[in-house]
Amino acid sequence: MTDPCQFLPWDSNFFDLRIARVNGNQLSDDFIKVIVSWCEQNQIDCLYFLANPQDIHTVKLAEDHHFHLVDIRVTQAWNNPEASIDQGIPRYVSIRPYVSQDLPDIRKIASKIFVFTRFYSDPCFPRERVERFYDTWIKNSCEGYADQVLIAQVDHLPVGFITCHNKPNLKEGEIGLIGVSEGSRGQGIGKSLVNAALHWFIEHGSQKVTIGTQGTNIPGLTVCQRVGFCTSSVQLWYHKWFKPCGTDLIL
Repeated sequence: MTDPCQFLPWDSNFFDLRIARVNGNQLSDDFIKVIVSWCEQNQIDCLYFLANPQDIHTVKLAEDHHFHLVDIRVTQAWNNPEASIDQGIPRYVSIRPYVSQDLPDIRKIASKIFVFTRFYSDPCFPRERVERFYDTWIKNSCEGYADQVLIAQVDHLPVGFITCHNKPNLKEGEIGLIGVSEGSRGQGIGKSLVNAALHWFIEHGSQKVTIGTQGTNIPGLTVCQRVGFCTSSVQLWYHKWFKPCGTDLIL
């Protein structure tokens, strides 16, 4: 029988907590009891749950059992490989593959810009640790976790990045992280990065590309929609804490 939850070693080691995720996106009265029992047996501090918002019973059960809403996940998909992709980028911007000399600059960008995410929304996660979370994520992406990292450069300095994950057996690709430094936003750099990533995916055989974005990240959603992405699903991220974290949350 499959466990009701999955222990997450990487998250646990990074945050110095025991963290797990619910297997599945729906809850029932019996399943809640099994989940709580499993978490108690495995000494879980924080439990992630990605819920189907169309199941009202699941949403009510999550609220009744002190799962706290921390994010709205919007998955967008692009699946039109025959369409022409906008080639235009601002003339002062160049987009190229990542090189190792870029790492200090893009780590600095990544540690400051992901303020819409569920970890920032959850006061139980220390802010300095959350900043290091995305700093570490982009570092790992550049060191092999991603199949390709593209850099937007202005005046010889990196001002943005996008990470690409290819799934050749499915002919699909996934955009992991995309970020533009605060001082470079509103200039079309994000759109140019997404278009460059689409070119890369097509060259590597992908017929569909997806990206998961926070529902509160209106600029990010808008950029993807402008290049032809459409919303394919909406889900709710919940966190349930079994360990007090020094806030006024009811645990």
